[in-house]
Amino acid sequence: MRAAQTLATLVLMQLNDTLAKAMNNQVTAEYEASMIYRQLSFILDDLGLVGMRDWMALQAEEELGHAQMFADHMLARDVVPQIGSISVPELSVTSAVEAFEASLAHEVKISGMIRDLAKLAQDGGDFDSRPLLDGFLAEQIEEESTVKEILDRLRLIGEDGSGLLRIDAELGSRDGDDN
Repeated sequence: MRAAQTLATLVLMQLNDTLAKAMNNQVTAEYEASMIYRQLSFILDDLGLVGMRDWMALQAEEELGHAQMFADHMLARDVVPQIGSISVPELSVTSAVEAFEASLAHEVKISGMIRDLAKLAQDGGDFDSRPLLDGFLAEQIEEESTVKEILDRLRLIGEDGSGLLRIDAELGSRDGDDN
């Protein structure tokens, strides 16, 4: 009886195929997000906004960490992650405002994907994924809020060069542990 019970527990801990596929897609999306942030960092560097460049570079690193968290969850549940094709859209960005608009658009996309994952987990009765997904749901609220705040401030200063440089310096002082 004990062996059958242990086997049943192992089966319950496995990801169902639908959720596993969706998590694979999320791993790929997190790698794509990292590349988008990296591209935005290059553009901001070219614009001479090195603080914003550094902020975007930290975001790129953070997204790699997110991909690893999803991969680790899958591996712990006996599913080998499979990174899909990574496609980075061409970014036509000529200002800090446009860079952060692109950032926000991508964060909104990622938030939707994570909500879809949470719904799949809920519908499939996968309670083991809840801690991971709940953490990401909360983080996405913070990510979107942070980028919206930066955008609001950039729009507020408009063409004021000293204001732009002040925000650039502030964002450049971001610690790797901050958002």
